[in-house]
Amino acid sequence: MKFEERLAGGHPNSLGNTVEIVEEVLREPARFDEFFNCYFSKDEVVRLRVSNGMKRICAVNSPLMVPYIDRFLDDIAQIGQASTKWTLAQLFLMLETDLTENQKTKAKQILKENLITESDWIVLNQTMETLGKWSKDDKELKAWIQPHLRVLAADTRKSVSKKALKTLRLLN
Repeated sequence: MKFEERLAGGHPNSLGNTVEIVEEVLREPARFDEFFNCYFSKDEVVRLRVSNGMKRICAVNSPLMVPYIDRFLDDIAQIGQASTKWTLAQLFLMLETDLTENQKTKAKQILKENLITESDWIVLNQTMETLGKWSKDDKELKAWIQPHLRVLAADTRKSVSKKALKTLRLLN
């Protein structure tokens, strides 16, 4: 049975067969492409589970993902789903040392856009995490993010405001 079929169904907040499939991909890296292409499923639950699986794969075997960095930047960043956006923020941070300068510039643009336009609390928190860490060594990014963090520090959602305040403290 194909990965996409195995990732479908069940409760939308459950992992379903994600962990089992990740283990298969880690045992058989040649199947990574099949797993990656599940991002293009019409089923948003499948895409959510693929995102979860990507973080798991990256944590164990990040070199498997390096050839796909441009596809994450060009194709996956276009998917209008919160779980995909927060996963990209996490993956970009995990893969930071593997990003070329051009890729990191593009990742910053994607994350900056998400920080401005997205309202999902997890997207905002994960994006602040990555951009905040990157801002420590990037004066231009630091200057850009600080006013946005000040706005988010007043967010009515405690997790968002706390993350913004924590990130501001990190940068000062």
